[in-house]
Amino acid sequence: MTLLLPSSCERAILEQFLKAEAMALWAVRSAQAQDVPPGVLQFLRRHEEEEAQHLKQFELLLGMSSHSKTALPRMPSQWRILAVHLYGYETLGLEFAKLLVCLRPDLSSILEDEEVHVGFFEHEVRTILLHGGLAADGARQAARAWRRRLPRTVDRYLQDEGLVTFRDELRRHILDVIDARFLVVGLLAPSEGQGGSPVKTAIGETGAFSVFESNG
Repeated sequence: MTLLLPSSCERAILEQFLKAEAMALWAVRSAQAQDVPPGVLQFLRRHEEEEAQHLKQFELLLGMSSHSKTALPRMPSQWRILAVHLYGYETLGLEFAKLLVCLRPDLSSILEDEEVHVGFFEHEVRTILLHGGLAADGARQAARAWRRRLPRTVDRYLQDEGLVTFRDELRRHILDVIDARFLVVGLLAPSEGQGGSPVKTAIGETGAFSVFESNG
């Protein structure tokens, strides 16, 4: 279930999504420099084009530029870890896309793109876990580490004063949704969810955004 926000939150969500699209673009560019399977590289190139289009669209809507960046964020070089990071970033972005589309139904194409991105990386993560062994163990370890950093990242995206009334509920909802996704995929065990309420095993409508620590 996606939370419904009042129209007064529209500007705040648009601005946060602009930041998210900028970070997603940098992350995807950085990931292309890593050792990834050929099919993944092709997807990342197409993904970069889509994120660049989204970024321009939001800059026009808001009449402002995204924060420029000269250095790309550091991304893991091992595919099993990189796949988890990209999946996490996209799931977070999808949740914000759902919030946005509730306020701006005319931007539904953005949500559709985000769902494709999440679906792709979810498939890649499932493939890694299915093979088992060290790769699967490494992916789960990466997921636990990424999840520990997630609350701080979510807090940054909810700093806007326009969201203050809904901040706690949004934070809890986003963390619960991502915990549920990671649990269903097999990245986390039930006891490892750290959201505001017990992890749910059914995730009818789930969502996402972009999270990483930059070196720039």
